[in-house]
Amino acid sequence: MSFTTPPRPFDVTALFPQLAPLARTATRLHPRPGSPTVQDSSVGGPLLWPADEPWPYCDEPHDSRAAPVVHSPDDVRLLRHDRAAAAERRRLDPEAPQWTPEERATWERLADRPWFDGPIPLLPVAQLYARDVPFPRPPDADLLQVLWCPFDHEMAHPRTALFWRSSATVTDVLDAPPEPPIVQRDCYLPEPCLFSPEQVTEYPNPSELDKELQDQLDDMSRWETIDPARYNTYADDPGELYLNNLSTAPGWKTGGWTRWGLTDPKPRPCPECGTEQVPLLTIASLEWDGGSETWIAEEDRTDPSPPPLGAEDGNFTLIDIVGGYNLQLHACPADPSHPHIELVQ
Repeated sequence: MSFTTPPRPFDVTALFPQLAPLARTATRLHPRPGSPTVQDSSVGGPLLWPADEPWPYCDEPHDSRAAPVVHSPDDVRLLRHDRAAAAERRRLDPEAPQWTPEERATWERLADRPWFDGPIPLLPVAQLYARDVPFPRPPDADLLQVLWCPFDHEMAHPRTALFWRSSATVTDVLDAPPEPPIVQRDCYLPEPCLFSPEQVTEYPNPSELDKELQDQLDDMSRWETIDPARYNTYADDPGELYLNNLSTAPGWKTGGWTRWGLTDPKPRPCPECGTEQVPLLTIASLEWDGGSETWIAEEDRTDPSPPPLGAEDGNFTLIDIVGGYNLQLHACPADPSHPHIELVQ
């Protein structure tokens, strides 16, 4: 299924021509639950991983105090299945019990999963084929694979690892990669999803603009040619309108502009060569929120079926980064195989 972002409320470059040269193309990925194969671009799906290449592990220590209750990936899948069954039961019959005795027994049984000390196999997070999704890449690679350790490290989010490949060189695929015996948080296990890529135009976050243009965006008189009712529909003031609806798209995407929020913009020099890194992949907790509902795809607006459990705000992957933020991976445009930068915003 394809997804279509509605047109922006109006053309912001008609009011502010200085923005036109700053336009960048981002590719919204629109992940939706599915059954991906190794040949698909996906979230949480199987990877086109060579059978003769060792699977990566995290050898660093993991803090048991940060995770008083842990589950295995299979535990998480079972709990999600039971929660979805309970939600559907209650949707069809509001008087139905919230939990059956069998579901409650499962919860109690899985609450006793012991801690594990030792190397942790990384989890597949995303796989991107260049034929489906444009992204900065080494010239000999057409495939990007993103994995992470499902534990917090020095920052309160998983640590990612990137692998670049030429898919044509992978002839024998690893059938059953190892899984972590436990994960720190259920939301670090991605729900398998397929992508429906769509290109959109983005402009910089207001804090990345020069002071003169920032002041113009906040100047109500500069918006006088537009009926106030048109922008009051979307925001309390023009600055908020630009930030949430005219600059950067929410959700999973490649390319575009960095979506700042927790911090002011800061330099992102490549750790190896010093070149300023550019957005590669945004791993998002939500596809939209209360301030960015104009980005909801047309197909989601008209779909009469209830959303999957947990996806009421577009959280189709069931990933959560620090309580609803994005984990943005940046790559070196001079050589994307250089070490990448992680940024939570």
